[in-house]
Amino acid sequence: MAGSTLEIKNLHVEIEGKEILKGVDLTIKGGEFHAIMGPNGTGKSTLASAIMGHPKYEITEGSVLLNGEDVLEMEVDERARAGLFLAMQYPSEISGVTTSDFLRSAINARREEGDEIPLMKFIKDLDKDLDYLEIDQSMATRYLNEGFSGGEKKRNEILQLMQIKPDIAILDEIDSGLDIDALKVVSKGINKMRGENFGCLIITHYQRLLNYITPDFVHVMMQGRVVKSGGPELAHRLEAEGYDWIKEELGIEDETVGQNA
Repeated sequence: MAGSTLEIKNLHVEIEGKEILKGVDLTIKGGEFHAIMGPNGTGKSTLASAIMGHPKYEITEGSVLLNGEDVLEMEVDERARAGLFLAMQYPSEISGVTTSDFLRSAINARREEGDEIPLMKFIKDLDKDLDYLEIDQSMATRYLNEGFSGGEKKRNEILQLMQIKPDIAILDEIDSGLDIDALKVVSKGINKMRGENFGCLIITHYQRLLNYITPDFVHVMMQGRVVKSGGPELAHRLEAEGYDWIKEELGIEDETVGQNA
């Protein structure tokens, strides 16, 4: 089968009894880049975390299918091995595990037993991607994200993306906290992944990221739902006019579903 497909159907998600997502429908196919924008607290990060199986998010209704398989029946590690990838807004630090050891283990987890990546090929590929992302070679021997600056953590997330080569990636505010030079490098790495076997969902507040990564589809989330979809021109209009015109057009009250959702 050419490419992959992530299908999100009527997804409802609660946090501590409060409903955050109220029926999200979205399909991402291999070869497609989708961007989700929306005001704070409308459920964008909740969508990412729920898809990847964060335990504090309770899915009360709906389905998530990856290539026809029920993602919601998988453990978190199974979702990653199946081909899902999440670049987190706030990547965790893992003491005692070097970046290179983590990457090699993650790559091999997606390969059949007995078909592990040869060490010399891994080192060659890693060195090439480090250079491409303008990352100092010493990062490979440092503990994962420990002592990294915000920009280093974000570059490291894209390094993982390029090394693991998932089917579908969810990038949760990968641009937050980046200066313009780092933004260009991160965007370069994401664009390098384009191809029919890779689909991407980019969650962002800002048009500036989409100046470097042109999405095929732009979706607006409000009140826990996707309320409007379009092409790249939609992001440009949001940057110029904000969200009030959508609220007025759709009769949406000026409220959010929860802080930092």
